[in-house]
Amino acid sequence: MKSTKSIMLLMVFALISACQASYEASYDEDTPTFVVEAENFLEANGNIEKLEDGLLNESGDGWVTFKVNVESVGRYKVEVVAKGEGSVWVEDYYDNPDGRTYNITGAIQVISDGFVGVHKDGSPMNVGEHNIKLHVAGNGVEVDRINFTKMRDHEYTTESMTQNTSGSKWELVWSDEFDVDGAPDETKWTYDVGNWGWGNNEPQYYTDNRRENARVEDGNLIIEARKNDMGQEWTSARLTTRGKVSFLYGKIEFRAKAPAKDGTWAAGWLLGDEYRDELSWPYCGEIDVLECVGSEINDETGAGINHASCHTRTYYFKEGTHITAVTEIEDMTNTYHNYTIEWTPEGIKAFLDGEHYYTYDKTGDELEWPFSKPQNLILNLAMGGGMGGAIDPRIESQQFIVDYVRVYALN
Repeated sequence: MKSTKSIMLLMVFALISACQASYEASYDEDTPTFVVEAENFLEANGNIEKLEDGLLNESGDGWVTFKVNVESVGRYKVEVVAKGEGSVWVEDYYDNPDGRTYNITGAIQVISDGFVGVHKDGSPMNVGEHNIKLHVAGNGVEVDRINFTKMRDHEYTTESMTQNTSGSKWELVWSDEFDVDGAPDETKWTYDVGNWGWGNNEPQYYTDNRRENARVEDGNLIIEARKNDMGQEWTSARLTTRGKVSFLYGKIEFRAKAPAKDGTWAAGWLLGDEYRDELSWPYCGEIDVLECVGSEINDETGAGINHASCHTRTYYFKEGTHITAVTEIEDMTNTYHNYTIEWTPEGIKAFLDGEHYYTYDKTGDELEWPFSKPQNLILNLAMGGGMGGAIDPRIESQQFIVDYVRVYALN
C-alpha cells in the first residue's frame, strides 16, 4: 500500500483542566500525530500513582483510561514514551457492548533507565470517540505520554464487482495469474503494514512492497516470511485488493502451495469492505477459503488439513461459535491445490480440488449474513499467533506460493 501524498491532519490533544474528562483537538497540516499525556488519565486500577508529568506503575499489573477523539480513519503508529522495566499495551474500545478485548498493540517491552519511545506499527483506528486503556506491567514503570501517529489513510474501495449467480457455466471475470516477474501488480493489490498483532498476537511485521517478502517469480506469487529481518522478529507480507476492487458473489479460487513448518499460518481469504478497525469485525464478515497451519502438516509428506470458515457477529471463532469444516489433503506443500468457494445470496460452499466439503447458509439477518455486501481478497503468511502456534526455532524463512487467484461469474 503506497503512503498517501495528500495532506494529513495533526490532532494534538491538550489538557483542558486537571479534572476535565476529555480533550479537544487542535490542528496542524504538517504532522499526523495526536498526543495523550499520561498524567491526564481518567480512571486507574492497580498501584498507579499520578505524577505531575506522567504516571508511575509502582508494582504489578495496572491500567489507566483515556477518552480520545480520532478525526481521521487510518493505520497508526502507537508509541508509548516510558522508562523502567516492564511492558505496556493499548486496549481500544474497552467498554464495547460485546465484551471483547481489542488489543491494538500487543505487548510492548520497556527496558530503559531513561525515557524512550517504544512502539508498534499499523494499529487500525476509525474516526470517532475511543475509550482506551493503557495497560502497564512491571515494577517502577513510568509513562510520560502516548503518541498516535498516522502512518497512512484508510483506502476506500471505489470499484466493486457483483457477479451473476444464475446460469450454467462459470466464466472468468477477474484474475491475477502472476505471470510478470517483479512486484505484485499494483493495479490489483495493496499492502497491509505493521506489527500490531493483527488481532491474534502475531509477531510478524508486514512490509510495504518489499521484494524480500512479496514478489512475482516464475509464474507465482511468493510471500516469504523471514526471521530476524529488518530488526524484527519476523517479516512477511499481507496483500489485499482493498482500495482497488471488492467482490460480491461468484466463484473465487486460490491455487497454491502451503508451507509445512510449525508456526506458519498461510491464508487466502475475504474480509468485508466495511472493515475500519477492530470494532468492525466480525460484523463486516470474513470468509476463509484457504487456511493452513504448519503444525497440522507433515514435514516429510506434505499431508495436512485445510480449514474453511465463515465469521459473522452471530458465529465467530473468538466465541467458539463459528461454523467451520476441515478437509484432508495428501500433499499441500509440494503440490498445487485449488481452494475454492461458490458464493451466492443463498449461501457459501467451499471446495478442495472440486470436491465440496463445507456449507454456510445462515442468511436469517445481517448478524448471520453480512455477505450481501462486498468483500476484498487477502493473501498473507502469518507466523505464530493464536492459530499458528509455537514457531519452530530452527527455521529461518518460509514461503507461501500462489499460482493464481481467479473470480468467476455464472452465465
